[in-house]
Amino acid sequence: MLSRIDLRGSALPGPRELAHLLPRAGTDIDAVLATVRPICEDVRLRGAEAVREITARLDRVDVPDMAVPQAALDEALASIDPAVRAALEESIRRVRIVHADQRRTDVTTQVSAGGTVTERWVPVRRVGLYVPGGLAPLLSSVVMNVVPAQIAGVESIAVASPPQRDNGGLPDPGVLAACALLGVTEVYAVGGAQAIAVFGYGAGSCEPVDLVTGPGNVYVTAAKRLLRGLIGIDSEAGPTEVAVLADDTADAGHVAADLISQAEHDPLAGAVLVTTSEELADAVLAQVLAQVAATKHTERITTALNGTQSGIVLVDDLDAGLAVVDAYAAEHLEIQTRDPRAVAMRVRNAGAVFVGPWAPVSLGDYIAGSNHVLPTGGCARHSSGLSVQTFLRGIHLVEYDEQALAEVAGHIDVLANAEDLPGHAAAVRVRQRS
Repeated sequence: MLSRIDLRGSALPGPRELAHLLPRAGTDIDAVLATVRPICEDVRLRGAEAVREITARLDRVDVPDMAVPQAALDEALASIDPAVRAALEESIRRVRIVHADQRRTDVTTQVSAGGTVTERWVPVRRVGLYVPGGLAPLLSSVVMNVVPAQIAGVESIAVASPPQRDNGGLPDPGVLAACALLGVTEVYAVGGAQAIAVFGYGAGSCEPVDLVTGPGNVYVTAAKRLLRGLIGIDSEAGPTEVAVLADDTADAGHVAADLISQAEHDPLAGAVLVTTSEELADAVLAQVLAQVAATKHTERITTALNGTQSGIVLVDDLDAGLAVVDAYAAEHLEIQTRDPRAVAMRVRNAGAVFVGPWAPVSLGDYIAGSNHVLPTGGCARHSSGLSVQTFLRGIHLVEYDEQALAEVAGHIDVLANAEDLPGHAAAVRVRQRS
């Protein structure tokens, strides 16, 4: 369990080469496109009838109408464990206050006398938010998707989550209760690639959306790739992952528990420890073996930790450790070192960074106030997690008066002719007074 890679004693390769040396789950999205394409096409052509047939075949439940009635949402909220409701309400409160500070304001810049450019931030009109319901129904994902969309000012929000046979063909009751708490009334009992197709093409009472966000399995991801352009997407999410950068001050029990917590998600989940201390590596491995034996999802966790996507990486020092975690660009990165904040401030690539011994990834998954929909598979090198900004578009308003245009007409003429686009220059010259 947890194979080792020893990078001590020699110069590290460049970031790209280093990334290829590190453990990581591989998901071949292209391999499932052939399966996903006919599902999406069937939904496009036959709408709700196709959705019902696909759901019966894949989820083994007959859902005559995928739209969840308001009564079911009300019942889920009324029946939820009071402790779960209180936890959800606190999660919503914290996520709201963090994301409220992300809302951008319009800015007008005066470029010249009579010439301004205003950048407006306009919310997407309608979004489809996907909430997984496979190995674990992620009611927390309802909060993480809905709250930033609401703060952005999205006027129309639809949620889709897979139907559960044990819940009469409705999504998980916790998912429904979270939707009700947030005031979301448009919820659909549909999962997988067909859910993304419903959002993209519309089906039944669900009108097409402009943007789809939320994590999902490889079929969901493949459908998002297939329909990208017709709809906007947040990312192509892969299996969840955690990296822990630790020195000899880290608590082995804490580190082991945090690796296990991510491995609990999925047999493909990645858990990587990068450390300067061989003694810590040995202690963590011993703790992992002991703790896994006592967990509920032992088989799933063991598969993940034994896989090629998980392991322990030994490095000479923290500088090398930082180079490794930046090359890995983890979805979740924990810093468990001396002066962890100083180390965290040097991190360039991560979806979210959890600083010190009292900020485990589980905190961010539920109630830190941060968002847990984060880039996976190394995409943190170029992409951010879900935020209010995901649901906003920047639109420039260009306002020039006659004199301001005249002042730059010569420059436009020169540049238009340099590009052999004389019509561009003519469109300015026709406005000049003789």
